[in-house]
Amino acid sequence: MKQTNRRAIVLAAVIAAASHVDAFVLPSSSSVRSSSSSNALQFTTFSDTRTMQSTYSTTSATTLMMSSEPSSTTSNTLSLQLTKPLGLILEEDESTGRGVVVTQVNEGGSAFESPHKDSLINAKIMKVDGKEVGGLTFEQVMDAIVEGGSELSVEFALAGSASTASATEETTEVENEAFKIGTPISITVQQPDKADIVLEAKVGDNLRKTLLANKDIELYRGLKKKLGNCGGSGQCGFCAVELVDETEGKVWGERSEYEDNKIKGGEERKGQRLACLNNIVGPAVVKTL
Repeated sequence: MKQTNRRAIVLAAVIAAASHVDAFVLPSSSSVRSSSSSNALQFTTFSDTRTMQSTYSTTSATTLMMSSEPSSTTSNTLSLQLTKPLGLILEEDESTGRGVVVTQVNEGGSAFESPHKDSLINAKIMKVDGKEVGGLTFEQVMDAIVEGGSELSVEFALAGSASTASATEETTEVENEAFKIGTPISITVQQPDKADIVLEAKVGDNLRKTLLANKDIELYRGLKKKLGNCGGSGQCGFCAVELVDETEGKVWGERSEYEDNKIKGGEERKGQRLACLNNIVGPAVVKTL
């Protein structure tokens, strides 16, 4: 299974959980089973290093949210009002390395109910609730979808549209020509009472995994964090680090609303991020806590 497919499977579940929707659609390549005793829907998918298993409770009368809002189209774009779960399987746009394209429209999602569903295959998502996302990374686009409300306004550039390339270039320019996936960069790690460590990493690497790969870095300090961490699922908050963006264009951007809710403490913790939820996008100084 391709890496992008794996991420799409995991994020499909995250989107459903974040929007408190009782049902979501997974690709057929994932393993899905239901438990009659607990009315739980469980999915399992495999990553490069471990098996990820999550359980989301569902009610006995699961309801799929469908959109009845009209859509609008131009010769190159298609705008839809969609409710979660969208039922879209998304992959990174391999032609540009930026943005996401639709590879499948699954029955049960609101997109499947649209009369334009066949046009969505290979279409690229250009805007989410008015925000330009065509030139963002896979993770940034998914953040925009997850952080949106239960109903989203989504604009697609249809396959073969000239607007796909031009809008991607324009957004990338606005993003100050963010570092491309795979670009070697340096992360300086500062720890209490220890000398600084400079890590060689690549754009796209997960920050938590990068830190844990170095045995001289103590990401989880203290017994509580060591025994109580959630293993990188974004639940415990114990992998929080102070992050200083060293790039001129501040490519790391603002932290997600989900992190705001997980990292409490006001202004003094504003610069902190959850390492497990952040992929490296450029050079930075990371301070462990």
